Amino acid sequence: MAAVASKSVLFVCLGNICRSPIAEAVFRKLVQDESVENQWMIDSGAVSDWNVGSSPDARALSCLRKYGIETSHKGRQVTKDDFFTYDYILCMDESNLRDLKRKSGQIKNCKAKIELLGTYDPQKLLIIEDPYYGNEEDFETVYQQCVRCCKSFLEKCS
Repeated sequence: MAAVASKSVLFVCLGNICRSPIAEAVFRKLVQDESVENQWMIDSGAVSDWNVGSSPDARALSCLRKYGIETSHKGRQVTKDDFFTYDYILCMDESNLRDLKRKSGQIKNCKAKIELLGTYDPQKLLIIEDPYYGNEEDFETVYQQCVRCCKSFLEKCS
């Protein structure tokens, strides 16, 4: 019988096509590498509804592939249930944090700890900037931040 995931994390950004799917894919790879994937429920979502059903940005997918990481994620918006379902909701910037805290304030008994993914960055870079209007280098920066933050987050939760 398969073990039920005992921990859960939802990565969130504005549109769920750049930063949060990168963070989700990076974290999935880390838990697989540590052979603890059966202990985790992992997903990503958006505060907006702009990209529901869309694949991640081609530049995000290209960056992930460069490191041997694949994802089949489709964009989705954060739901009320997410605040009950997930232990952690980790977002990318202050705007995401404000939106999520406002939404969680409308929910009784919010289970999720909502915080910036960057709070786990050993280099103390709190904000993971949106690379959407940037170039491949900006996606690389997001990837490297997500690797550092996700490794630290996993260590703290182990």
